Amino acid sequence: MLTHEAAIRLGAFIIVFAAMALWEAAAPRRPRSYSRFRRWPSNLAIVALNTAFVRVLLPATAVSLALAGERRGWGLLNNLPVPAWMAIVASVVLLDAAIYLQHVMFHAVPALWRVHRMHHADLDFDVTTGARFHPIEIVLSMLIKFGVVVALGAPALGVLVFEVLLNATSMFNHGNARIPVRLDRYLRWLFVTPDMHRVHHSIVVNETNSNFGFNLPWWDRLLGTYRAQPAAGHQGMTIGIEQFREARELWLDRMLLQPFRGPAGAYAITWRGAA
Repeated sequence: MLTHEAAIRLGAFIIVFAAMALWEAAAPRRPRSYSRFRRWPSNLAIVALNTAFVRVLLPATAVSLALAGERRGWGLLNNLPVPAWMAIVASVVLLDAAIYLQHVMFHAVPALWRVHRMHHADLDFDVTTGARFHPIEIVLSMLIKFGVVVALGAPALGVLVFEVLLNATSMFNHGNARIPVRLDRYLRWLFVTPDMHRVHHSIVVNETNSNFGFNLPWWDRLLGTYRAQPAAGHQGMTIGIEQFREARELWLDRMLLQPFRGPAGAYAITWRGAA
């Protein structure tokens, strides 16, 4: 399985993306503010650009690093007498906790928020938003993940399972897909649903700085960052941030330059009025 890592990840991406796109078309949660034709070319282009950029800059993968760690005995789980299945489950859960903390950090530090805000500057919310990240953020996230994998001693299979889950759940919880409200109330105890994560993409600062989880919803509940619903409701809420509201900002060139344009804004958690 591990020898086919790239094929497994690509196959999972295509299947989940297609399923979510069809679900959004069949049962949308909100009417679109912009057509797919205006948003999807740049959002999908950033996926291709990030993939190529990471392959060139960081040819090693988290899975290959985990394999090296298993051979050399790096990290906590490689030095504890735990069953293989337990190490896999623990690595998935703890890597998810690390991603939650990383996400909070990208909202807390103004310089990191500048990089992350491209994800939030999307003027609509659908499956492609879940893959819309600036190349600088992708590289920083990979380096953080490498460090966590080594320190944790995560087994390679656990890392592969986590990465497939993370990519799949990111597309799922950014989906403009309708789930019955009563069902959603129960599902969000098990994983992050689109209605739960959509709150995080509200233009309202306090709502943007909530619901940081991508996969497991427990960290938000345990650490006090959970918000059940947007104040304006899912139909009435505005997606995005105060900056970059023009349709021209949906183009790839503007997206790539957003971290370097204008003030950091008021969304960083530690912001106190400085530009």
